[in-house]
Amino acid sequence: MYKKIMVPVDLAHADKLGLALDTAAKLAKTYSAPVTYVGVTSSAPGPLGHNPAEYEKKLADFIATQASTHGIETYGKTIVSHDPAVDLDNALIKAVDETGSDLVVMATHIPNVADHFWPSNGGRLATHTKASVFLVRG
Repeated sequence: MYKKIMVPVDLAHADKLGLALDTAAKLAKTYSAPVTYVGVTSSAPGPLGHNPAEYEKKLADFIATQASTHGIETYGKTIVSHDPAVDLDNALIKAVDETGSDLVVMATHIPNVADHFWPSNGGRLATHTKASVFLVRG
């Protein structure tokens, strides 16, 4: 049913992604589909690396852990953005197309007041890509 799964990851909040990561891994096993973990970072130094190469190394380590923990085929994609907070939706939309993903599994939060004014990342992906979007509340 699904051929390629994409999972956006925020390494700064990796501890809150457990349920979404487990869900993606179970779907990957069920459909024999590889999972591409996508991280968006800035070219400016930050807590996850002094440069995109350091960030990419941390993402690669994270992906290797997912592969060994769940026994699934994994890939990674790092996207460098001038302002990840502003560019996140467009970066993820582009990543869906570039990876050929037909399912996106992503962590989300319980909606709050701000969600009535700003569209959710998952909602943007669902309305601007051909992929199915599975939102997982942790």
